[in-house]
Amino acid sequence: MQAKVKEARGGACGGSAARALGGRRFAGQQLVKKLLLACWSVLLVGCAAPGPRLDDTYSARSQSSRVRFIVIHYTVSDLGRSLKILSEGDLSCHYLLTDTDKPFFYALVDEGRQANHAGASFWHGHTDLNSISIGIEIVNPGFKDTPEGRLWSPYMPAQMEQLIVLLKQIVARHAILPENILGHSDIAPQRKSDPGPLFPWQQLAAAGLVTWPNAARVASERSRFERQLPDLPWFQMKLAQHGFAVPQNGELDEATRKVLIAFQMKYRQTKYDGVPDAETAALLEVLTLPVLAPGAK
Repeated sequence: MQAKVKEARGGACGGSAARALGGRRFAGQQLVKKLLLACWSVLLVGCAAPGPRLDDTYSARSQSSRVRFIVIHYTVSDLGRSLKILSEGDLSCHYLLTDTDKPFFYALVDEGRQANHAGASFWHGHTDLNSISIGIEIVNPGFKDTPEGRLWSPYMPAQMEQLIVLLKQIVARHAILPENILGHSDIAPQRKSDPGPLFPWQQLAAAGLVTWPNAARVASERSRFERQLPDLPWFQMKLAQHGFAVPQNGELDEATRKVLIAFQMKYRQTKYDGVPDAETAALLEVLTLPVLAPGAK
Protein backbone atom coordinates (compact mmCIF):
# COMPACT_ATOMS: atom_id res chain seq x y z
CA MET A 1 0.00 0.00 0.00
CA GLN A 2 2.74 2.47 0.97
CA ALA A 3 4.66 1.73 -2.21
CA LYS A 4 1.61 2.48 -4.27
CA VAL A 5 1.06 5.78 -2.47
CA LYS A 6 4.67 6.85 -3.06
CA GLU A 7 4.36 5.89 -6.68
CA ALA A 8 1.23 7.92 -6.99
CA ARG A 9 2.88 10.93 -5.39
CA GLY A 10 5.86 10.53 -7.62
CA GLY A 11 3.54 10.49 -10.66
CA ALA A 12 1.92 13.72 -9.58
CA CYS A 13 5.28 15.48 -9.21
CA GLY A 14 6.38 14.15 -12.58
CA GLY A 15 3.26 15.60 -14.24
CA SER A 16 3.93 19.05 -12.73
CA ALA A 17 7.51 18.95 -13.96
CA ALA A 18 6.38 18.00 -17.44
CA ARG A 19 3.88 20.85 -17.54
CA ALA A 20 6.52 23.33 -16.37
CA LEU A 21 8.91 22.12 -19.04
CA GLY A 22 6.21 22.41 -21.67
CA GLY A 23 5.44 25.98 -20.57
CA ARG A 24 9.08 26.96 -20.88
CA ARG A 25 9.23 25.42 -24.35
CA PHE A 26 6.12 27.40 -25.42
CA ALA A 27 7.57 30.65 -24.07
CA GLY A 28 10.79 29.95 -25.90
CA GLN A 29 8.92 29.32 -29.12
CA GLN A 30 7.07 32.64 -28.78
CA LEU A 31 10.33 34.46 -28.17
CA VAL A 32 11.86 32.90 -31.26
CA LYS A 33 8.83 33.96 -33.32
CA LYS A 34 9.12 37.55 -32.10
CA LEU A 35 12.83 37.63 -32.88
CA LEU A 36 12.23 36.24 -36.38
CA LEU A 37 9.49 38.82 -36.98
CA ALA A 38 11.78 41.64 -35.85
CA CYS A 39 14.57 40.41 -38.12
CA TRP A 40 12.14 40.14 -41.03
CA SER A 41 11.01 43.74 -40.46
CA VAL A 42 14.61 44.93 -40.48
CA LEU A 43 15.23 43.04 -43.70
CA LEU A 44 12.17 44.61 -45.34
CA VAL A 45 13.29 48.10 -44.38
CA GLY A 46 16.77 47.34 -45.64
CA CYS A 47 15.42 46.06 -48.94
CA ALA A 48 13.07 49.03 -49.48
CA ALA A 49 13.88 51.48 -52.25
CA PRO A 50 16.16 54.27 -51.02
CA GLY A 51 14.70 57.76 -50.64
CA PRO A 52 15.36 60.42 -53.31
CA ARG A 53 18.57 62.41 -53.05
CA LEU A 54 17.54 66.04 -52.56
CA ASP A 55 19.59 69.21 -52.75
CA ASP A 56 17.91 72.41 -51.53
CA THR A 57 20.82 74.70 -52.30
CA TYR A 58 18.73 76.60 -54.86
CA SER A 59 15.22 78.03 -54.62
CA ALA A 60 13.23 79.22 -57.63
CA ARG A 61 12.46 82.92 -57.72
CA SER A 62 9.21 82.35 -59.63
CA GLN A 63 6.93 80.96 -56.93
CA SER A 64 4.09 82.14 -54.72
CA SER A 65 1.76 80.99 -51.99
CA ARG A 66 -1.31 78.98 -52.95
CA VAL A 67 -3.29 81.30 -50.62
CA ARG A 68 -4.86 84.26 -52.39
CA PHE A 69 -7.91 84.97 -50.23
CA ILE A 70 -9.05 85.09 -46.63
CA VAL A 71 -12.70 84.30 -45.96
CA ILE A 72 -14.35 85.35 -42.69
CA HIS A 73 -17.34 83.48 -41.24
CA TYR A 74 -19.48 83.38 -38.12
CA THR A 75 -20.30 80.02 -36.55
CA VAL A 76 -24.00 80.45 -35.53
CA SER A 77 -23.15 78.09 -32.64
CA ASP A 78 -21.58 78.28 -29.21
CA LEU A 79 -17.92 77.49 -28.72
CA GLY A 80 -18.30 73.84 -27.73
CA ARG A 81 -20.54 72.94 -30.64
CA SER A 82 -18.49 75.02 -33.09
CA LEU A 83 -15.30 73.25 -32.07
CA LYS A 84 -16.93 69.84 -32.40
CA ILE A 85 -18.39 70.58 -35.85
CA LEU A 86 -15.20 72.10 -37.22
CA SER A 87 -12.81 69.50 -35.82
CA GLU A 88 -14.83 66.29 -36.16
CA GLY A 89 -17.26 66.86 -39.04
CA ASP A 90 -17.02 67.46 -42.78
CA LEU A 91 -16.66 71.22 -42.33
CA SER A 92 -13.39 72.76 -41.22
CA CYS A 93 -11.51 76.02 -41.05
CA HIS A 94 -7.94 77.07 -40.49
CA TYR A 95 -8.68 79.17 -37.41
CA LEU A 96 -11.56 79.32 -34.93
CA LEU A 97 -11.77 82.51 -32.83
CA THR A 98 -13.38 81.95 -29.44
CA ASP A 99 -15.85 84.20 -27.61
CA THR A 100 -14.20 83.71 -24.23
CA ASP A 101 -13.32 86.62 -21.92
CA LYS A 102 -9.86 86.62 -23.47
CA PRO A 103 -10.51 85.39 -27.02
CA PHE A 104 -7.95 83.14 -28.66
CA PHE A 105 -7.66 81.04 -31.79
CA TYR A 106 -7.83 77.30 -32.21
CA ALA A 107 -5.51 76.47 -35.11
CA LEU A 108 -7.41 73.56 -36.67
CA VAL A 109 -5.86 73.23 -40.15
CA ASP A 110 -2.34 74.11 -41.22
CA GLU A 111 -2.24 77.07 -43.62
CA GLY A 112 -0.49 74.88 -46.18
CA ARG A 113 -3.46 72.52 -46.31
CA GLN A 114 -7.02 72.99 -47.55
CA ALA A 115 -9.87 73.53 -45.11
CA ASN A 116 -13.45 72.97 -46.22
CA HIS A 117 -15.13 76.22 -45.24
CA ALA A 118 -16.25 78.03 -48.41
CA GLY A 119 -18.52 75.49 -50.12
CA ALA A 120 -19.95 76.41 -53.52
CA SER A 121 -18.43 79.82 -54.11
CA PHE A 122 -17.30 82.40 -56.66
CA TRP A 123 -15.16 85.52 -56.65
CA HIS A 124 -13.56 87.25 -59.63
CA GLY A 125 -13.74 84.11 -61.76
CA HIS A 126 -12.51 81.72 -59.07
CA THR A 127 -14.93 78.90 -58.27
CA ASP A 128 -12.96 76.75 -55.85
CA LEU A 129 -12.22 79.16 -53.02
CA ASN A 130 -11.45 76.31 -50.60
CA SER A 131 -8.24 75.51 -52.44
CA ILE A 132 -6.89 79.07 -52.52
CA SER A 133 -8.10 80.62 -49.28
CA ILE A 134 -7.70 80.61 -45.52
CA GLY A 135 -10.95 80.29 -43.60
CA ILE A 136 -11.49 82.00 -40.25
CA GLU A 137 -14.57 81.20 -38.18
CA ILE A 138 -15.62 83.55 -35.37
CA VAL A 139 -17.83 82.24 -32.57
CA ASN A 140 -20.96 84.39 -32.92
CA PRO A 141 -24.68 83.44 -32.83
CA GLY A 142 -25.41 85.24 -36.09
CA PHE A 143 -29.01 86.45 -36.02
CA LYS A 144 -32.40 85.72 -34.53
CA ASP A 145 -35.71 86.48 -36.22
CA THR A 146 -38.22 88.20 -33.92
CA PRO A 147 -41.65 89.85 -34.39
CA GLU A 148 -39.76 93.17 -34.46
CA GLY A 149 -37.44 91.96 -37.19
CA ARG A 150 -34.09 90.24 -37.50
CA LEU A 151 -31.68 90.90 -34.64
CA TRP A 152 -27.97 90.47 -35.33
CA SER A 153 -25.39 89.62 -32.68
CA PRO A 154 -22.50 92.07 -32.26
CA TYR A 155 -18.87 90.99 -32.17
CA MET A 156 -16.72 91.42 -29.08
CA PRO A 157 -14.11 94.20 -29.35
CA ALA A 158 -11.57 91.75 -27.94
CA GLN A 159 -12.37 89.34 -30.78
CA MET A 160 -11.63 92.05 -33.33
CA GLU A 161 -8.34 92.90 -31.66
CA GLN A 162 -7.22 89.29 -31.96
CA LEU A 163 -8.54 89.00 -35.51
CA ILE A 164 -6.63 92.04 -36.74
CA VAL A 165 -3.37 90.68 -35.31
CA LEU A 166 -3.85 87.33 -37.02
CA LEU A 167 -4.95 88.89 -40.33
CA LYS A 168 -1.82 91.03 -40.46
CA GLN A 169 0.33 87.96 -39.95
CA ILE A 170 -1.48 85.95 -42.64
CA VAL A 171 -1.32 88.86 -45.09
CA ALA A 172 2.43 89.15 -44.49
CA ARG A 173 3.01 85.42 -44.97
CA HIS A 174 1.02 85.10 -48.18
CA ALA A 175 1.07 88.62 -49.69
CA ILE A 176 -2.73 88.82 -49.77
CA LEU A 177 -4.20 91.94 -51.36
CA PRO A 178 -6.67 94.11 -49.39
CA GLU A 179 -9.46 93.42 -51.88
CA ASN A 180 -9.06 89.68 -51.27
CA ILE A 181 -10.11 89.67 -47.61
CA LEU A 182 -13.75 88.66 -47.92
CA GLY A 183 -16.86 87.58 -46.07
CA HIS A 184 -18.67 84.33 -46.75
CA SER A 185 -21.58 86.39 -48.11
CA ASP A 186 -19.26 87.90 -50.74
CA ILE A 187 -18.41 84.55 -52.28
CA ALA A 188 -21.81 82.85 -51.72
CA PRO A 189 -24.47 85.61 -51.54
CA GLN A 190 -27.33 83.34 -52.61
CA ARG A 191 -27.04 81.17 -49.50
CA LYS A 192 -24.86 82.93 -46.91
CA SER A 193 -25.07 86.16 -44.91
CA ASP A 194 -22.03 85.87 -42.63
CA PRO A 195 -20.27 87.66 -41.13
CA GLY A 196 -23.35 89.91 -41.23
CA PRO A 197 -24.02 93.67 -41.06
CA LEU A 198 -22.49 94.11 -37.59
CA PHE A 199 -19.07 92.88 -38.61
CA PRO A 200 -16.73 95.92 -38.37
CA TRP A 201 -15.25 95.99 -41.86
CA GLN A 202 -14.35 99.66 -41.49
CA GLN A 203 -12.18 98.79 -38.46
CA LEU A 204 -10.26 96.35 -40.65
CA ALA A 205 -9.94 99.10 -43.27
CA ALA A 206 -8.53 101.46 -40.64
CA ALA A 207 -5.93 98.79 -39.86
CA GLY A 208 -4.92 98.76 -43.53
CA LEU A 209 -6.34 95.30 -44.19
CA VAL A 210 -9.27 95.83 -46.57
CA THR A 211 -10.21 98.26 -49.31
CA TRP A 212 -12.66 100.99 -48.31
CA PRO A 213 -14.37 103.60 -50.52
CA ASN A 214 -13.27 107.20 -50.11
CA ALA A 215 -16.11 109.12 -48.42
CA ALA A 216 -15.58 112.34 -50.39
CA ARG A 217 -15.66 110.51 -53.72
CA VAL A 218 -18.77 108.59 -52.65
CA ALA A 219 -20.56 111.84 -51.74
CA SER A 220 -19.65 113.37 -55.10
CA GLU A 221 -20.81 110.34 -57.08
CA ARG A 222 -23.99 110.05 -55.02
CA SER A 223 -24.96 113.61 -55.94
CA ARG A 224 -24.52 112.73 -59.60
CA PHE A 225 -26.50 109.49 -59.37
CA GLU A 226 -29.33 111.17 -57.48
CA ARG A 227 -29.90 113.29 -60.57
CA GLN A 228 -29.98 110.23 -62.79
CA LEU A 229 -29.92 106.69 -61.41
CA PRO A 230 -28.21 104.03 -63.58
CA ASP A 231 -30.34 101.24 -64.98
CA LEU A 232 -30.30 97.60 -63.78
CA PRO A 233 -27.80 96.36 -66.39
CA TRP A 234 -25.31 98.95 -65.04
CA PHE A 235 -25.74 97.71 -61.47
CA GLN A 236 -25.32 94.09 -62.51
CA MET A 237 -22.25 94.93 -64.58
CA LYS A 238 -20.65 96.84 -61.67
CA LEU A 239 -21.42 94.09 -59.15
CA ALA A 240 -19.77 91.57 -61.46
CA GLN A 241 -16.81 93.91 -61.94
CA HIS A 242 -16.47 94.12 -58.16
CA GLY A 243 -16.21 90.31 -58.03
CA PHE A 244 -19.68 88.85 -57.47
CA ALA A 245 -21.43 86.12 -59.42
CA VAL A 246 -24.58 87.99 -60.47
CA PRO A 247 -27.12 87.61 -63.30
CA GLN A 248 -26.68 89.87 -66.31
CA ASN A 249 -30.33 89.94 -67.37
CA GLY A 250 -31.31 93.53 -66.59
CA GLU A 251 -33.90 92.38 -64.03
CA LEU A 252 -34.15 93.02 -60.30
CA ASP A 253 -34.67 89.33 -59.58
CA GLU A 254 -34.11 87.53 -56.27
CA ALA A 255 -30.55 86.56 -57.15
CA THR A 256 -29.60 90.18 -57.96
CA ARG A 257 -31.27 91.46 -54.79
CA LYS A 258 -29.26 89.02 -52.67
CA VAL A 259 -26.03 90.20 -54.24
CA LEU A 260 -27.01 93.82 -53.60
CA ILE A 261 -27.78 92.96 -49.97
CA ALA A 262 -24.39 91.28 -49.55
CA PHE A 263 -22.67 94.37 -50.98
CA GLN A 264 -24.68 96.77 -48.82
CA MET A 265 -24.10 94.69 -45.65
CA LYS A 266 -20.41 95.29 -46.10
CA TYR A 267 -20.22 98.89 -47.29
CA ARG A 268 -23.49 100.46 -46.06
CA GLN A 269 -24.43 98.64 -42.89
CA THR A 270 -27.24 101.00 -41.87
CA LYS A 271 -29.44 100.00 -44.83
CA TYR A 272 -29.23 96.70 -46.67
CA ASP A 273 -32.55 96.25 -48.44
CA GLY A 274 -31.32 95.13 -51.84
CA VAL A 275 -32.63 98.27 -53.55
CA PRO A 276 -30.34 99.70 -56.28
CA ASP A 277 -30.33 103.32 -55.10
CA ALA A 278 -28.02 106.32 -55.65
CA GLU A 279 -25.78 105.65 -52.63
CA THR A 280 -25.25 102.02 -53.63
CA ALA A 281 -24.41 103.18 -57.16
CA ALA A 282 -21.90 105.67 -55.77
CA LEU A 283 -20.20 103.01 -53.63
CA LEU A 284 -19.97 100.67 -56.61
CA GLU A 285 -18.57 103.39 -58.84
CA VAL A 286 -15.85 104.35 -56.37
CA LEU A 287 -14.88 100.76 -55.62
CA THR A 288 -14.65 99.71 -59.26
CA LEU A 289 -12.94 102.79 -60.73
CA PRO A 290 -9.27 103.20 -59.77
CA VAL A 291 -8.05 106.54 -58.53
CA LEU A 292 -5.88 108.15 -61.22
CA ALA A 293 -2.60 109.69 -60.19
CA PRO A 294 -2.26 113.51 -60.68
CA GLY A 295 -1.60 114.25 -64.33
CA ALA A 296 -2.64 110.78 -65.51
CA LYS A 297 -4.93 110.47 -68.48
